[in-house]
Amino acid sequence: MDDVMRWQERNGRHLSAALARLRRLLGQASPMDDHAPGGDDEVPGDEGETIETGAGDPPPALAILAQRFGLDPFESDVLLLAAAPAFDSRFPHLCSRVLDNPEHAFPSFSVALAAFPEASWEALAPWGALRRNRLIEVVVEDGQAPGRCPIRADERVVNYLKGLNHLDVRLAPLLGHVAADDCGADPPECWRVLTDQIAGILSRPAGERIPVVQLTGGDRLDKQEIARRSAAALELDLVRLDAALLPAMIVEVEPLARLWNRERRLLPLALYVDIPEPANFHDHQVPGWFLERCEGAVFVGTGTARAPDLAALARPIVSFKVPPLMRDDRRRAWAAELGANPVAGEIAVRLADQFELDRGTIGRIARSTPRLDQSEAAWSARLWDMCRAVTRPELERLAQRLDSFAGWNDLVLPAAETGTLRLIADQVRHRETVYETWGFRRKEPRGLGITALFAGESGTGKTLAAEVLANELALDLYRIDLAAVVSKYIGETEKNLGRLFEVAEAAGAVLFFDEADALFGKRSEVKDSHDRYANLEVDYLLQRMETYRGLAVLATNQKAALDPAFLRRLRFVVMFPFPGLEQREAIWRGAFPSATPMERLDFAYLARWNLAGGSIHNVALGAAFLAASAGTVVSMPLVFEAARQEFRKLEKTVSESDFRWQPPPNPLT
Repeated sequence: MDDVMRWQERNGRHLSAALARLRRLLGQASPMDDHAPGGDDEVPGDEGETIETGAGDPPPALAILAQRFGLDPFESDVLLLAAAPAFDSRFPHLCSRVLDNPEHAFPSFSVALAAFPEASWEALAPWGALRRNRLIEVVVEDGQAPGRCPIRADERVVNYLKGLNHLDVRLAPLLGHVAADDCGADPPECWRVLTDQIAGILSRPAGERIPVVQLTGGDRLDKQEIARRSAAALELDLVRLDAALLPAMIVEVEPLARLWNRERRLLPLALYVDIPEPANFHDHQVPGWFLERCEGAVFVGTGTARAPDLAALARPIVSFKVPPLMRDDRRRAWAAELGANPVAGEIAVRLADQFELDRGTIGRIARSTPRLDQSEAAWSARLWDMCRAVTRPELERLAQRLDSFAGWNDLVLPAAETGTLRLIADQVRHRETVYETWGFRRKEPRGLGITALFAGESGTGKTLAAEVLANELALDLYRIDLAAVVSKYIGETEKNLGRLFEVAEAAGAVLFFDEADALFGKRSEVKDSHDRYANLEVDYLLQRMETYRGLAVLATNQKAALDPAFLRRLRFVVMFPFPGLEQREAIWRGAFPSATPMERLDFAYLARWNLAGGSIHNVALGAAFLAASAGTVVSMPLVFEAARQEFRKLEKTVSESDFRWQPPPNPLT
């Protein structure tokens, strides 16, 4: 504080002496009698004041402005003249004396040209340092030549000359200071590497234009913290601007950018521009225009690297994807949020192993899900469900979520196939132990995914089995919409799938590719560029499936149509046979919920129909609707009617003899 007060005192003396020098120059340039009222000879103390040099540490404010904005001596005098009326009420009269015009009682370029040495008309140019940096403003009046119009210093500059250095009031509502978050002094190792890279890029030699640093992916708060740490390495404070607050008109962006360019010279600041999703933004071009004109260390946070408003930037731009947290970093983040106790520690391990969430999301989930009086199991379940829910909005834009309520008892499969499904569930549960703790990740860094092929005719239970797995693992199940993923445009399919896998990994979701042969089919013979690119798409899919850190289930009715190279890389292949007589009877017995009102049905007779499980469930549902419409219970005749509809839908020939059922005799009669 003593150093600040000493500088304030030294700056005040320098400013007072500089103003006295300006008064003498104006007096010497005045054609009026030097002894006229208000002359400099009536100003006590002028003759005794001398201007201190700007060599102090730090130098006075006027010297700092001249150095940071590249002002020559004449421009410095013009700037001080424009600010002088705010410090000394005698200057308007002195200005009128210089031009011998009582009505010209204000600073102007005409006054400066007449009174100051080394005068240059170029200082008035809009591209000159004074006006380009908004140090002064020319108050244009109708019919008045620019040189004779009033000039005045911006309020921010006047305050700075006086020794008050605060953020411009026009920028303050738009900019928010980015404070250090609560991650402590031990950030993730991947962050330290990234911030060192960014700080090196921004430490360009004087004269080189600093590139814009784009941060993609990850959580918004994590990107801000990485930018803050990078700026701190350069001894800069980070301020954040939401791009949605930028002016809607491009012509209004230029003045705002100039304010920022002036501000970053007056304060040690770096800028972080947060660009929302394009669908929520009023003008995609505005951020690009703004960033193009901003100087200094500028960061931009976007959801993806394909931000359209940055594509045409003439200013160089370097893009970094925020790396996901490693398992140990996620565990530490959960433990820090949940508390240091054995119960929280076990929950932290479980959540970190399953969900690849960033620090910001982990913090929000933990703070919104306090334990209160809940049991350990209830608290753990709520946190688990919150992790599932927080990832759904983005993933549901890429795939269809299927509600999973089915259990093992709902599956009717041979013992071998059921055993394979249980083995799949066990591998998903323990993959972190095997890959990370036991070191298999280092031995096989690519084959981290667990992929299973479900092959069989339509209706044999492939989708149901995927639901059972998802329900058993307490994970969300997503069916991939091929129409939303596969694109006719070259390169788009890889981008769509890449984004899908990335989001699914964070969610720990189960991916279900129905009719996978359409997406993972055999590679074709190369006849033209489209064939070549189609094969590249298949190669990309094979590679991405290997590295997917979750469970991907592929279903197909035509196993033979799949690429053999792809089949070799699958961890599991589960065949879903057409159900035999005993399996069909078991499916019929489980087709009707216990609450369904029905007569005694002859399931053994119904099992004689050659229907797959999906068709059996369709018949059961149709019979239930017929009963509800008739206001009666489900009976064999109603099941027969629903079965006739199903056979017609399947275009299967059926004989009426198949429906000649007689109820068994009542033993009591």
